[in-house]
Amino acid sequence: MSADILAAGPESSELLAALHAKAFDGGEVWDAAAFEALLAGPGMDAVIAREGEAPLGFILMRTIADEAEMLTLAVLPSARRAGAGRALVKAGLEAAQRRGAANAFLEVSVNNAAAIALYRTTGWNEAGHRTRYYRDGSDALVMSRSL
Repeated sequence: MSADILAAGPESSELLAALHAKAFDGGEVWDAAAFEALLAGPGMDAVIAREGEAPLGFILMRTIADEAEMLTLAVLPSARRAGAGRALVKAGLEAAQRRGAANAFLEVSVNNAAAIALYRTTGWNEAGHRTRYYRDGSDALVMSRSL
């Protein structure tokens, strides 16, 4: 898959909310107002992957000082295991580096084996554990990496 990678801003909040809902069907999803508020804040970067005009997913990063946090990575089920997630992680980390980040971290459900595998193959390491982090009571794995 050869995805186009494009920066997104608050004007993309509806699209990001729709993609998030499809990617996390049955899970915790954020609405357009949440994305709009996040993207209006300092240090925020959203990047969308598209194939032609069809959106495949996005990444949302927040950088404060020299540290970046991956707030969410959402890839449509039909686009998974085809390179869009890897391209988005790369683009998100590059955006954080441009803002001066030297390190990055994320939380991922311990039940999300596919995401954990993607993160490990893109240089992330286990850094901690958050018990009952998600609304459904599941734990989160904290992962980090240098940029």
